[in-house]
Parts: sequence; C-alpha cells; structure tokens
Amino acid sequence: MRIAIPHTLGKDEVRRRIEAKVGRVGEKASETLGAMVTVETSWVDADHLQMDVSAMGFAVPTALAIEDSQIVFDVEVPAMLGFARKMIEQAITEKGAKLLA
Repeated sequence: MRIAIPHTLGKDEVRRRIEAKVGRVGEKASETLGAMVTVETSWVDADHLQMDVSAMGFAVPTALAIEDSQIVFDVEVPAMLGFARKMIEQAITEKGAKLLA
C-alpha cells in the first residue's frame, strides 16, 4: 500500500521534524491500536527511513521516503490484515501529517 502526504517544507525541514519525532512512533502506535506495538527504525540514507512494525503477532514492514513535495509511505500489509487496510491507511495518513506539524 502506498500513501503520499503532501508538504511544502523542503526536504531538510521534513527530515528534521521526522528525526525529532521518530523515537515516539512506537508509543503513539500503541495508543492508536490499543495493543503492544514495537517499531524499529533505521535511516537507509538521508531521504529514506525503514520502519519495522510488529503488533499482535504481525510484522508490517514500512518504508518512508522524503520527496520534494511529499512524504511517501510504502506499507506491506500482510494478507491476514487485509480487513484492516482502511484503518491502517487512515492511521498513517493522520499520524504522518502530525509528523510534519
């Protein structure tokens, strides 16, 4: 699943804001899902963040790319979570916008 969130901040400012907030992503995900969630993050390069999300026995690999006018989340939703695609998309859209605020 691919989710794009537009911005007008410039890559450097987007990166700064994400770096400042990425440490709390797991905590915020737990609040949203009401379950124990682990999120491991690592910067692949200056514009790409890999996030490995685990919740309720499922692994959801997620990549974030910082582009000039948007950030793009690529999420691999397991088939068993197909029923939750809309909920996952909505959560990423809302929380992704907050990362930029």
